[in-house]
Amino acid sequence: MDLGTPFSDQDIIGLAGPVRAIAEAAGDAIMETQSRGYDVTKKEDRTPVTDADHAAEAAILPALRELTPGVPILSEEAAAKGDIPKVGLDPIWVVDPLDGTREFVEGGTEFAVCIGLLVGRLPVFGLLHGPAMGLTYWTAGRRTAMRARHGGAGEPVHGRPVPASGPTVVTSRFHGDSKRLAAYLEASGMTDRIFMSSALKFGLLADGTADLYPRFGPTSEWDTAAGQAILSAAGGSVTTLDGEVLGYGKPNFLNPDFLARGSDG
Repeated sequence: MDLGTPFSDQDIIGLAGPVRAIAEAAGDAIMETQSRGYDVTKKEDRTPVTDADHAAEAAILPALRELTPGVPILSEEAAAKGDIPKVGLDPIWVVDPLDGTREFVEGGTEFAVCIGLLVGRLPVFGLLHGPAMGLTYWTAGRRTAMRARHGGAGEPVHGRPVPASGPTVVTSRFHGDSKRLAAYLEASGMTDRIFMSSALKFGLLADGTADLYPRFGPTSEWDTAAGQAILSAAGGSVTTLDGEVLGYGKPNFLNPDFLARGSDG
């Protein structure tokens, strides 16, 4: 596919099928690695990385290069080895081949493959695939988000307005500033809380399962790009605490604290 600018809804729709197939192949590689056993090491930033991270990345990168020749790819494990393309205004893929590595290592199911596309330093396409949960979300246009279960056909999903009784808040199982989060949750009027270990949190906002995802603590751009695209297509948003849309191409690809909402309505 030839991805140029301006980037249209038809471009997004055309990406959905091929990128879903790529993500499912990566998910299969993760599950195969899990079944046969794997090694866990630490990167320079002390975060864990496993054979499954590398296997998923090995499935994704060549396939994306074949799908969109000439479009650079910013991928977490490749970046850790120094393969760091410049994020500018032209299209660029942003990939986390296995988001939720700690969840994966501890035997959980909430990890995900994250594949996003930026144009103009903003996410325009995203796909999240949770192979162990059988759950996949993606963008099918700038105003259409989809969800599929266990490899089935997709159905449109939408974020919901916060109920009058109060929001359901989704938070990380392992990460974040616990004191600031506790203060936020107390002030939010929360009626329910869901724990989720990966970018699938954005999917829970996009399909109306949850309303808010506050994040106090470090994330990288590959953690959020795909989910932000999906959530935006579902009628929600991801903004900094100052109310600015979360943008990309920041120093070291680090995000500030942010608030994701299932609906801006």
